[in-house]
Amino acid sequence: MNSAQGPVRVGVVEDEDLLRSMLVDLVDSHEDMQVVASAGGAAEARELIQPGAVDLVLMDVALGDGNGVALGVSLQRADPNLIVLLLSSHDVMDLVVSIRGNVPRPWSYLSKRSSVTKDVLHRSIRAAAQGAVILDPELTERSAPREGTPVSQLSNAQIQVLRLVAQGFSNATAAELLGLSRRSVENHLQAIYRTLGITSQDASPRVAAVLQFLQQTARK
Repeated sequence: MNSAQGPVRVGVVEDEDLLRSMLVDLVDSHEDMQVVASAGGAAEARELIQPGAVDLVLMDVALGDGNGVALGVSLQRADPNLIVLLLSSHDVMDLVVSIRGNVPRPWSYLSKRSSVTKDVLHRSIRAAAQGAVILDPELTERSAPREGTPVSQLSNAQIQVLRLVAQGFSNATAAELLGLSRRSVENHLQAIYRTLGITSQDASPRVAAVLQFLQQTARK
């Protein structure tokens, strides 16, 4: 978030005019977020998105004048506090894993096909701005643990909780969606952290758990 703790300052980088306009309208329709930069390509984005001016950028992967991934890396290296939320018509969850070692902070990802709705977009931006890693809801629901991984040792209930965490839901909302008490969700999370070897030394146990989920699952 910006230093004044005002609305989340959002940059939108999308080369399809209609979709970019829709994204701007969706973001601006929520009182705690505001579009401060809207770019139709990589060159325009480099001019508009200066270090410290934007909290989070919604970034199309395929741009007419460049690659959104390379642009995101460049922008985030110039401003390590910048949050990158990728948008793509294709499944780029593996890319989110591979890029992790080359950027200051992990990226999030939403599918243009399934997740560009008002509720999902607002929830994802809000959660990402608070430090979460957000994964596309539809693809997350279709993700199954790979055999032999720590994630495969989680119970079905724990997997359900972790999926909701990966989608940006709070403990309270996850409890409501699953018909559990908030304490039960918190207990599941503590069990997840133990199974995945996540300790108090991790800066954010929730982010660490989501990244392991991303790394150790495959889409059905």
